[in-house]
Amino acid sequence: MSALNVVVCIKPVPDPQHWTKITLDPETKTLKRKGIPTIINPLDKHALEEGLRLKEEHGGHVTVLSMAPPTVMNNLREAIALGADEAILLSDPQFAGADTLATSYVLAAGIKKLGKFDLVLCGDQSLDGSTGQVGPEVSEFLSIPHITRGRKITVIDGKLVRVESTTEHGHILMEVPTPVVLTVVKEINTPRHVHLARISEAMRKEIKTWTMKELRVDQDIVGLSGSPTQVVNIFMPEMKRRGEILEGEPKIIAKLLVEKLLQQGVI
Repeated sequence: MSALNVVVCIKPVPDPQHWTKITLDPETKTLKRKGIPTIINPLDKHALEEGLRLKEEHGGHVTVLSMAPPTVMNNLREAIALGADEAILLSDPQFAGADTLATSYVLAAGIKKLGKFDLVLCGDQSLDGSTGQVGPEVSEFLSIPHITRGRKITVIDGKLVRVESTTEHGHILMEVPTPVVLTVVKEINTPRHVHLARISEAMRKEIKTWTMKELRVDQDIVGLSGSPTQVVNIFMPEMKRRGEILEGEPKIIAKLLVEKLLQQGVI
């Protein structure tokens, strides 16, 4: 049985309890998150739990990787307290405002710098973006296969991965050789709780920070300026609602309803 080198990509996201405090930068059209507490993206916690489960089953090493500002160190220490062997922060002022493609490029650069790996695990979507794009994009930058929406992962002899991928009406069973990028859904497991004994250990653990210099990435394709997709504008739509009760025989009501919908331009 071969030991596994697992990389788990986690994204610190704004704590939903503080979403009402998030504002938009009028110039960059990006979210202003300064002072907003962060949590580990919920589906990324499932990805981490799966990485830890596979390590316990096969042996190996679990590395947590995150592209974020330095203020998220507590989230990375939480990942270590949950059982990750190490955590590395990819952080540089130039990375700010990145879309999914620019983010995936930096994450892939971090994974390449780590060296040998068998599995890259991510949550299928993030709580704040919900695009589902980062996992597949990371795999493209790494030039390796990917499978999304995994609900069950089985590793065979450390060289083959069998994945049940959820679909609208069931699941697809696929097999792929390592290395591979996998994204997971919440049905895959129940994340464990942090043991108090591991918290103090996590506080003493060194967390490396890799900047543009260490990653050797192209500054033209990172951050806001390197993002091909950018927000043009965000606004709150004006809500106008009014109700009207139609009474009478069904045929008459139906005819009247169609007339009113035509007048409103709905049909």
